[in-house]
Amino acid sequence: MRKLFSLAVLVTFFVTSAFTVNKNASIYDENDIVDLAVQTDFLSTLVAAVQAGDLVDVLKSDGPFTVFAPTNDAFAKLPAGTVEELLKPENKQQLIAVLTYHVVPGKVYSKDLKDGMKAKTVQGSEITISLKDGKAMVNNATVSAADIEASNGVVHVIDTVILPTM
Repeated sequence: MRKLFSLAVLVTFFVTSAFTVNKNASIYDENDIVDLAVQTDFLSTLVAAVQAGDLVDVLKSDGPFTVFAPTNDAFAKLPAGTVEELLKPENKQQLIAVLTYHVVPGKVYSKDLKDGMKAKTVQGSEITISLKDGKAMVNNATVSAADIEASNGVVHVIDTVILPTM
């Protein structure tokens, strides 16, 4: 009986500690922006583009950065062949321009967004934020998931690839 009781206490301890939530910690706190993207299936095209543009080390650096991360479906909306063309080595500078247009220096959370606000991107051009019907838009892209915390910044998932004027 004593063994059974000890086993029950031990099991209760492990189950309780395994499901205890630390409200001060985020599962993302230790993952940088690249690690988060790599772990997210619907951002695999973005990951491939970041790798092709040799931007992995930049997005793994201290930052902080705000990344407006287009989904695979967002890349699929581009005209046929666009992604394949951008991924070619001879188009690397254009790819870098497109990718860095999705990055703003510093941490910008959804609570910081104002209708009509402009933000200068790492690429050098500005993006425009609009707030409509409770949704945030970045240029013509809708933010579908906001404020995903990373160790070196924050990620907002968007439904459209935004393109700088080139």
